[in-house]
Amino acid sequence: MNQGEYFHVLYKSVWIWAIIILISVQAHAKDYDYISISNPFLNKTPVAVTSFKNFNGHEAEVAAGARAEQILKAGLDFTGYLKIMSPTAFLADPAKSGIQLGQINFKNWTSIGAELLVTGGVEELEGQVKLQLRLMDTFNTKLLVGKVYSGSVTQIRAMVHRFCAEVAKALTGNFGVFGSKIAFVSTVNGNKEIYSCDFDGFNPRQITHHKSISLSPAWSHDGRWIAYVSYAKGKPDIFIKNLKDNLGTIVNYKGINISPDWMPGKLNLAATLSFSGGQQIYLLTRKGEIIKRVTKSWGSNVSPKFSPDGKKIAFTSSRSGNPQIYIQGLDSEDARRVTFSGKYNTSPAWSPDGKKIAYVGIEKNKINIFVVSVDPHIGNPMQLTVEQGDNEDPCWSPDGSLIVFKSNRNGGRAHLFVMTAAGTDQRQLLSMAGIQSEPDWSGDTGFLAD
Repeated sequence: MNQGEYFHVLYKSVWIWAIIILISVQAHAKDYDYISISNPFLNKTPVAVTSFKNFNGHEAEVAAGARAEQILKAGLDFTGYLKIMSPTAFLADPAKSGIQLGQINFKNWTSIGAELLVTGGVEELEGQVKLQLRLMDTFNTKLLVGKVYSGSVTQIRAMVHRFCAEVAKALTGNFGVFGSKIAFVSTVNGNKEIYSCDFDGFNPRQITHHKSISLSPAWSHDGRWIAYVSYAKGKPDIFIKNLKDNLGTIVNYKGINISPDWMPGKLNLAATLSFSGGQQIYLLTRKGEIIKRVTKSWGSNVSPKFSPDGKKIAFTSSRSGNPQIYIQGLDSEDARRVTFSGKYNTSPAWSPDGKKIAYVGIEKNKINIFVVSVDPHIGNPMQLTVEQGDNEDPCWSPDGSLIVFKSNRNGGRAHLFVMTAAGTDQRQLLSMAGIQSEPDWSGDTGFLAD
């Protein structure tokens, strides 16, 4: 068999494997009790991730399997609701005994407390790889997810993250963060530019090159457009840019043009403009044309954020004397105050389920992140960051399980951090030169080859 015939058979076999595994999942899997990612008292679910089975065993294949295993563990651990077990506790090695459902002795895994088991296999030939990945429920001895992926060695990270998304879907009912990106501001040679990175901080990429001050990046719902503020033309204007062809427009009304936010499901934006004298929130088209004025009260009205259904906005207003968070319907002129604790509350961020708002509050000269229920009858604000420097710019992950934010807790220089929605597992997202701030988490933008 020549090389061309081999790859024809290889890719044909991928579809056969996918059909077999799909039938197997439908035959064996039962409804899984979803993990409640919004539960503040959530106990992490123990999962055993085993070494990959190498079907041919040559050096390049072993290296591909090791890399896939590392990416897999890091991806599952990033969720905040899974606990990756140490392999020193394992009583069996599926890489030797077999990685399929019928080859697993589940007592070896339940006896060490593993509620979930992930096995993997890898085949590599001249830079092309095929990954077999399975998620199993050890106590119910069921296959929950079974997938086969093929591609180049450079696509291993993307393929593994596709599987991680399937795992998240099986366990929580949501595909999670694995196809998302984060836009943020970073200093570059004394200037501020807009960057993006993968959900876990990998692959940072500079988007703007204004050599000026650029701020407040915001993703469109489809991940194709980004809006941001820049002083590139001497005053704060809103730049609306298509990331594929770099075409776009500039919103440059008289005065300031700041704090853009895209409407869910549409290419309209909310933004603060001051051409009428005060800082008021307007609804704009993608081309920057004014659709309507939303706020009409005195004082500054800034930082609009759309509710997930696109019918309301949360924003910061000084109408009560000090900055506080308000909610207003797009078809109403009546705004309801949300925050009452503390004299300075700003930077609202709506949770994806529409039930909560994260925000920045200043109390006793400490800047921290809080979460408050949108329902005024439910509880008091919950403080998520405590005694760890100044913490600002919260933004929810698309599945609502995580919050990314800015903190200067390590040495006074601000970087991006991430934590669970309950405030646990706070850790630095990425390490790069300069100061990072104002993160905005996209929806699922798809999986791109690395």
